[in-house]
Amino acid sequence: MNMTSISWRTVSTHLILIAGVLFMGLPVWIAFMSSTHTAETLFREGLQFWPGGHFFETYSEVLYKPGGVMKSVTGTRMLVNSLALGVGFAVGKVVISIMAAYAIVYFRFRLAVPLFWIIFMTLLLPLEVRIVPSYEVVSGLGLLNTYTGLILPLIASATGTFFFRQFFRSIPEELLEAAQLDNAGPVRFLIDILVPLSKTMVAAILIIMFVVGWNQYLWPLLMTTQEDHFTIVIGIKQIYQVLAEGGELPQYQKAFALTVLATLPPVLVVLVFQNWFVKGLVESEK
Repeated sequence: MNMTSISWRTVSTHLILIAGVLFMGLPVWIAFMSSTHTAETLFREGLQFWPGGHFFETYSEVLYKPGGVMKSVTGTRMLVNSLALGVGFAVGKVVISIMAAYAIVYFRFRLAVPLFWIIFMTLLLPLEVRIVPSYEVVSGLGLLNTYTGLILPLIASATGTFFFRQFFRSIPEELLEAAQLDNAGPVRFLIDILVPLSKTMVAAILIIMFVVGWNQYLWPLLMTTQEDHFTIVIGIKQIYQVLAEGGELPQYQKAFALTVLATLPPVLVVLVFQNWFVKGLVESEK
């Protein structure tokens, strides 16, 4: 293989990557640039590729001015609600998945394997399938318009349990025997040995689940009837549904601004923790 073929392969690979970045990033760039223009400019000229002079005005209004049908929620409040849902969703799923996988792998009771496959089969029942009974239970417990009602029914995770089960099964048996010789109980073995070994896996699952929780739309829409509990995704939808306020021009720049704000936290989480994310998915050494 000569240097020409190697160079051409490198160039073609980078061209494909650059094309992918442009394909994914160009809509976000246009949305961000359009959010810095006025409603009149967008109405007359359409989407904008270059920045306007209303960045601080638009974003301060979106973040701090009460909006919605009842004018009782701000963008900042919706971001806080989304953050609470994303963090609670991710942390709850990781904790429940670790404990379930730990019990299945190390307690070795007779029904461990059948129970694992029952858990795994719940992947065939996504949230949309069980949305009505889930709503009925949450409503009956009086948990509507609460963070508990938003987070608690979603924290069981067959996917997380599967990943942690596979990870725990790959850990050498000698570690368990050494812990038993050291008189370490089940809780100490989990906290002092398994959790530190699982930190990259935990990071990977946390990132995935945070993004999934942040982007939830249907569940928060059903669980929240008060605007001060709306998430940022619901806020975007509300703006698109009520594009004209009192006969004024459609406020597209506000919708674009909220869209950009909703995109930033998941992107930052992935960028900051990308090394742990990759290690958690591909690392095999314990």
